[in-house]
Amino acid sequence: MDFDDVIRELEELSDDDFAENMKRFGIRYVKSYGLRLPQIRKIAKGCSKDHELASRLWNHGYHETYLLATLVEEPEKVTSAQLDDWVNAFYSWDLVDQACINLLRFIPEARDNIFVWGCAEEEFVKRTAFSLIAVLAVHEKDSDFDKYFDMLKEGSKDNRNFVKKSVNWAIRQIGKSNLENNRKAIELSYEILELDNKTSKWVARNALKELESDKVQERLSKSIS
Repeated sequence: MDFDDVIRELEELSDDDFAENMKRFGIRYVKSYGLRLPQIRKIAKGCSKDHELASRLWNHGYHETYLLATLVEEPEKVTSAQLDDWVNAFYSWDLVDQACINLLRFIPEARDNIFVWGCAEEEFVKRTAFSLIAVLAVHEKDSDFDKYFDMLKEGSKDNRNFVKKSVNWAIRQIGKSNLENNRKAIELSYEILELDNKTSKWVARNALKELESDKVQERLSKSIS
C-alpha cells in the first residue's frame, strides 16, 4: 500500500462524529479523519516498513497519519534531527504513547534522550520521557530502572495532567515488571509520598494502591516460583 492508497482508505473510513468524540478523551489534534486505533493498525499492516512513506505520512499533518508514521517508520533510519523534530512536534498524549510503543523503544538514541526529555518544559516532550520508561518496563521486565528514580521523583512534582499521569504510569509499570522492581518502586513511591507536594502525593498514592495490591503481589510471587 503506497501513500495514495493510505490516504484513500483514510478518507473512505473517515468519521467526523468520532473525530469530535476524541476530544472528550483529551486527544488534541489539528486535523483528523476520525479513525479508531484498531483501524489505523489494520491500515499499517497493509504497508511495508518504509522510511519515505513514514515521512510523507508525518508531513501530511492529520492525527491518523502521524500515528501511522510511527507504525511504518524504520527505526534504524531515524536521524537525530528527525527524532528531535518529531518529539518536539508531539501535541497529544496518545500520539506520545503510541510513538513510544511503536517506534521510540527501538531507537537507542531515544533511550539516551530520556534524561533530556524528562527535564523539558514542554508538556508532551516531558511526557515522552516517562511514557518511554513505562513502555520499556513492559517489554524489558528484568532491566534495572534505578537510574530513572531521581528523575521520576522530580517529575512527580509536575501538576500538568499528561505529565503526572505518565510519571505514575512509569512507576506502576516498573513495579509490575518483577518482584525486585516492585520492591524498589514501592520504596520510591513512599519517598515521593514524603515530598511536600500535592501532585507528588497523588502520584505516590495511586502507584502504591496498585503495587501493594494482592493481585499484583500474587502475580509477581507466582512468576518466581
